[in-house]
Amino acid sequence: MPDASDNDAQGVRLQKVLAAAGVGSRRASEALIAAGRVEVDGKVVRTLGTRVDPTTAVIKVDGSRITTAEAGQVYLALNKPSGVVSSMSDPEGRPDLGGYVRGRRERLFHVGRLDADTEGLILLTNDGELAHRLAHPSYEVLKTYVAEVPGPVAPALGRELRAGIELEDGPVRVDSFRVVGRVGTRVMVEVVLHEGRKHIVRRLLEAVGHPVKRLVRTHVGPVAMGDLRPGNLRVLTTAEIAALYHEVGL
Repeated sequence: MPDASDNDAQGVRLQKVLAAAGVGSRRASEALIAAGRVEVDGKVVRTLGTRVDPTTAVIKVDGSRITTAEAGQVYLALNKPSGVVSSMSDPEGRPDLGGYVRGRRERLFHVGRLDADTEGLILLTNDGELAHRLAHPSYEVLKTYVAEVPGPVAPALGRELRAGIELEDGPVRVDSFRVVGRVGTRVMVEVVLHEGRKHIVRRLLEAVGHPVKRLVRTHVGPVAMGDLRPGNLRVLTTAEIAALYHEVGL
């Protein structure tokens, strides 16, 4: 039976919040607090029994922020199928992201965009500050794509793309490029970049003579799509959420 003394008008015991977030058992959480490894709102807390408001407190363990169920925040990964537009509702009646979360009481934001004909990972959350930072170019969050292009691909192409290509709206360079597979005359390439301009991967590969036949985003920062099937959602793990916070300095 839950201990009612753990909750009162002054907040929730810190060790209970840590345990609920999956950091460890209450005893293990108490050891972390005693060791000075836990911060609340920028200050190290060593006093056992300290109470916090989990809906507003910024809690970090070893410098990494944690998230809690009590905060009421939602963090989802969706494998967006081709043909779905990157908006929560579409005035033209096309399939949209909102169709995958209708019925939820939270107001969710999508993090960044994917072209309608681009598939893959897109994040949905009601954490507005995290969504803003992940999408803002100043934070340079890396995105990873796998593209199917006509081959062959010259060995020097990766070096050329890392050095930078001039497009009509300015130069662009990739952070990483490699060939990941071949099927007949088709080549699968992985492109990693922090650019967010419209159709940037398609325009970049077209400019170097490799028009994209199919494009899938596999990663947003530290979060991987993994084996999530097209049209399916999953809840991000606490470790993934902490990694996203770290990525954008929250």
